[in-house]
Amino acid sequence: MAASAQPAQIAADSPALPGYGEIAGQVLGAPLIVDATVRSTATIRGAEAADVPPGRVRYYVTADVNALIRGTTGLPARIGYLVDVPLDFRGRPPRLRRERVLVFARPVSGRPDQLQLTGLDGQRPWSPPLDAMVRSIAREAVSPDAPPEIIGIGNAFHVPGTLPGEGETQIFLRTANDDPISLQILRRPNQAPRWAVSLGEIVDDSAGPPQRDTFLWYRLACGLPPELPESAIAAESPMTARVAREDYRLVLRDLGPCRG
Repeated sequence: MAASAQPAQIAADSPALPGYGEIAGQVLGAPLIVDATVRSTATIRGAEAADVPPGRVRYYVTADVNALIRGTTGLPARIGYLVDVPLDFRGRPPRLRRERVLVFARPVSGRPDQLQLTGLDGQRPWSPPLDAMVRSIAREAVSPDAPPEIIGIGNAFHVPGTLPGEGETQIFLRTANDDPISLQILRRPNQAPRWAVSLGEIVDDSAGPPQRDTFLWYRLACGLPPELPESAIAAESPMTARVAREDYRLVLRDLGPCRG
């Protein structure tokens, strides 16, 4: 009976897994991602901790590097960095010694053993699911066929069909590397609208929407603007522009929030 309860205890002790969108943003914003084990901590007080957010304490952490997950240059075996960590449920500073962590950081010029965290959650407790998610995103981000960053919307148009309630909307996206991405929303009489995303010059209506918590989903959910810009539908009639806006909102609803 005790053996069967062990996995549940492990799961209960594991930190909650952050959302895919949150971690993808961290991975893309961190030149260095390090799997490390905390060797020691020193509490920073006084003027050097004046800007610490409420409910947190500032540590200088010395950590041993287990693996460099992302980075173009190597790291020494031991690194140091500042981190603002939450107080525990009793309002006391947590003990981090020997804790395994994932560190999202940037290098400090001229100090190869020193890192600067990229944000307030730049140090996260290590867990197998988080490690797998981070490594997967890091690999996909540098893949030659990775979906590019979306920087805006080019143009959009709606073509009504021959039957009432029939039509197709196409929305062409602007990307950081000029690779084409487009959205297609199909309407058929007495059917719910359905949409697809196409990567490349060829429009593929059968591709369907991206699966949630994938890199393509992240690019769309976190890169699309909240409304279809007027410049994208300037050449449309009032009727077709209205349908294009509705179809765009449908896509956003289906994608859901970036960091939900």
